[in-house]
Amino acid sequence: MKKFIAVAGNIGVGKSTLVTLLSRRLGWEPFYEAVAENPYLADFYANMRQWSFHSQIFFLSNRLRSHRQLLDHPTSVVQDRSVYEDAEVFAHNLYDQGHLGERDFGTYRQLYEVLTEFLPPPDLVVYLRASVETLQRRIARRDRDYERQIEPGYLARLNRLYERWIEAFSLCPVLTVPADDLDYVAYPAHLDLVVQKVLDRLQGKSEVVFDHDEVQRIMPR
Repeated sequence: MKKFIAVAGNIGVGKSTLVTLLSRRLGWEPFYEAVAENPYLADFYANMRQWSFHSQIFFLSNRLRSHRQLLDHPTSVVQDRSVYEDAEVFAHNLYDQGHLGERDFGTYRQLYEVLTEFLPPPDLVVYLRASVETLQRRIARRDRDYERQIEPGYLARLNRLYERWIEAFSLCPVLTVPADDLDYVAYPAHLDLVVQKVLDRLQGKSEVVFDHDEVQRIMPR
């Protein structure tokens, strides 16, 4: 039966890497974040308060279109970042910082909630949870120019929003991966564990978690 998994998590946590590894292991199709030229982006950076709403509507429509395409894809798929994160994390962060006004944020939320109400959710969200220290280390390792100025406080704010979102999320099952402890790139046993937990969750096992002792047993000595 065709399956749709979305991998969620903060900047630098390892979403794209896990999408690649899961897709290879399961023989499914990977779908990465669509790089689309946002026509509002230059205006947004010049005046965030004025252009946040326009920019977020563009990102939302783009993400919704991608989600619909994945639902219609003929084979099982693994998606890098879900449609929900744009609204629940990044748009909410703009609102918290005062860049997105009360009226615009309310209108944005209404549109998002109506559209996602009619959009079937994934079969599983895999949420990668990591501390700010881990995120900073991984961001530094990949050394992208546009990420060098990301401050720890920004990552911490996004982490709090991610935790609030995932705690309340009920549209589909969630598997939370302790990304501080697991390095599925360097250690095949870590990837084996993640893959097994994903398959268990997709098979309807409701109490699938990463037990601390279980994780410690496969940590490198």
